[in-house]
Amino acid sequence: MRPAHVCLAVLVAAVWGVNFVVIEVGLDHFPPLLFSALRFLVAALPAVFFVGRPKVAWKWIVGVGLALGVAKFGLLFVGMDAGMPAGLSSLVLQVQAVFTGFFAFLALGERPGRLRVTGMVIALGGIAVAAVDEGETGPLTAFALLMGAAACWGVSNVLTRKASPPDSLNFMVWVSTVPVLPLLALSLLFEGPSRDLEALRSLDWQGAGIIVYVAWVTTVFGFGAWGYLLRRHPASTVAPFSLLVPVFGMSSAALVLDESVSGLRWCAAALLVGGVALASFARARTAPAPLSRSGSPVVTATPAPAPAAPAAAPRPRTTASRTPSTATPPSSPR
Repeated sequence: MRPAHVCLAVLVAAVWGVNFVVIEVGLDHFPPLLFSALRFLVAALPAVFFVGRPKVAWKWIVGVGLALGVAKFGLLFVGMDAGMPAGLSSLVLQVQAVFTGFFAFLALGERPGRLRVTGMVIALGGIAVAAVDEGETGPLTAFALLMGAAACWGVSNVLTRKASPPDSLNFMVWVSTVPVLPLLALSLLFEGPSRDLEALRSLDWQGAGIIVYVAWVTTVFGFGAWGYLLRRHPASTVAPFSLLVPVFGMSSAALVLDESVSGLRWCAAALLVGGVALASFARARTAPAPLSRSGSPVVTATPAPAPAAPAAAPRPRTTASRTPSTATPPSSPR
């Protein structure tokens, strides 16, 4: 990669890592489901009027919009609102690589080799260590919500690979239109209209800046730049830069939010990032291609792996403006 492209890849990873801190601060301004709905609303508008018509079938846009926008980000935002630290959230979400490999095996017939399986086992060991650390310092329910978010991210990655969008920015903008109404409905149901109205009425410049960052910087710019790199370099060259996301996430959380990093958490980070890296570099064996009526193999394009989605960061729980939700939604957007 050219030095400029290396810098761009590192910049995207930094933007996505710092995003966890920004989300943590944003949760002091908005209820988690409403926050997620606003994020996708601003990401979709007005960009949807400038990116052209969708370049893939609507079933893929709706499928990824529900799995990624509603389920993954909903669980992520709610989990962080329930007490999951920002830095640890950026780390735990990386287990999506394990879920992606498992779902790719079920749906795409990709059989992981021994090296990839070894990497997955090491990554799961890191998750186990992180769970022990969180059990000593925070609620395991929030940790479980983040694991659910990672699983939903794995589903959306497989759906994205099936869709194989030729333009990742166009695809992401249209995907962002899907979660808005479901997230607003879930917010009204579980967070209540009075809480939502209070958050909107008290919107200030900081709150508006937070929405702009998570919508335009991490979503539109982040995915657009990531797609630009994937179109010019092999996925195996670009994808490893996503492993820098928890590095920026944990370091920015420590600097901005004064989030401590225990020895167990460092151990979990080493195991998880190392396992994901090992699994990412290993090649998967795909099932034999189906034969056409003439007896020749059917050649299909192999889409590049979906780029990592932006993450969020933990925030202090002492802010009076945010009150816990009275019920936990089935899946909350972020």
